[in-house]
Amino acid sequence: QVQLVESGGGLVQAGGSLRLSCAASGRTFRTSAMGWFRQAPGQEREYIGRILWISGNTNYADSVKGRFTISRDNAKNTMYLQMNALKSEDTAVYYCAAAQGRDRGLTMPSGYDYWGQGTQVKVSS
Repeated sequence: QVQLVESGGGLVQAGGSLRLSCAASGRTFRTSAMGWFRQAPGQEREYIGRILWISGNTNYADSVKGRFTISRDNAKNTMYLQMNALKSEDTAVYYCAAAQGRDRGLTMPSGYDYWGQGTQVKVSS
């Protein structure tokens, strides 16, 4: 199995930046992709973006394109989410996820096999 732990959440003012980390451990050698999702109170879990583990190819939702950047450190089995120009509507619990043996269907939660516990991001205006 794979364990995922998010870190880096907190309180930030609108227009500010925050960097989230997702550290993977366990049977990580079969990881094909990792992704970020977020969920605000009363809303469904929303796709943010993903990175293919071998190639480093990234994909982003339109709502964050140009502001958020996903990267990874293969040696550390860690994925990052750099968030810039934060808005109040970015306030949510942010989750990382890992997929094994797949590189498609990754814009939906059903495309992933493992999930972290989530980390809270609050953007004040």
